[in-house]
Amino acid sequence: MIEIPEAFTISRQIDETLSGKRIRYAVANASPHKFAWYHGDPAEYNQRLAGKVIAGGAASGEMIRFRAGDMQVAISAPVRYYTAGEPRVKKHQLLIEFEDGTAISSTAQMWGAFVCLPQGELTGMGHIDGGRDKPSPLSEAFDRAYFDALWTEQTPSLSVKAFLATEQRIPGLGNGVLQDILWAAQLNPRRKMETLCQTEVDRLFDTVKRLLAQMTMLGGRDTERDLFWQPGGYHTVLSNRTAGTPCPTCGTGIVKQAYLGGSVYYCPTCQPL
Repeated sequence: MIEIPEAFTISRQIDETLSGKRIRYAVANASPHKFAWYHGDPAEYNQRLAGKVIAGGAASGEMIRFRAGDMQVAISAPVRYYTAGEPRVKKHQLLIEFEDGTAISSTAQMWGAFVCLPQGELTGMGHIDGGRDKPSPLSEAFDRAYFDALWTEQTPSLSVKAFLATEQRIPGLGNGVLQDILWAAQLNPRRKMETLCQTEVDRLFDTVKRLLAQMTMLGGRDTERDLFWQPGGYHTVLSNRTAGTPCPTCGTGIVKQAYLGGSVYYCPTCQPL
């Protein structure tokens, strides 16, 4: 899946680049994937989209969204743009060709949703619809009062990673952006929420807002790609590329560990457990 910085970057680029283009045809599920989800029969996507005109892009959570006539398209995987005559990728879960010879494709990374349905209709899939009703950390509505309202009676027993990046509490904040957020907030991903003092909670909220805004402003992370298949401008501190390298702050080697269904990266000096 993609996350907030890339979803907002690609949606903005779709709005700027694809608006006004008319769809010649669409192909869905050309390369079947065990963890690719569609709304209804993907064989009907061409019927739903052919002849429709793109009318703007937006994002919610990890979902890239754009309008195509009376239809809405939502994608939770990278989207790539092709100029006229440029070779298309061979394996894809969704391909949309435009009348001017350009195209876009999307291919699942581990998993992905590829949704096409009438405007205003919901999918019935919580992980896809949920982000539409929750404020983004990039918005003013995601303020300290809203952040505090995310706390429940279960929160104290959760780790910081579990609180931020599971159960769709903050749609689009996943295991990828989590690493740098916790490094900048000086919090270990395994720390229990009940052990955080007020200063640490304040710092966590401020870092979520600040770092996601910075990542988005710079066009996403350098570990991911935008609509034109270029890496983002945000230099990622913690990722699979930097495991074992010195922490930029203290020089301690960055640790990689398996935790909660994925890998976490942290500096044991700057982020003590």
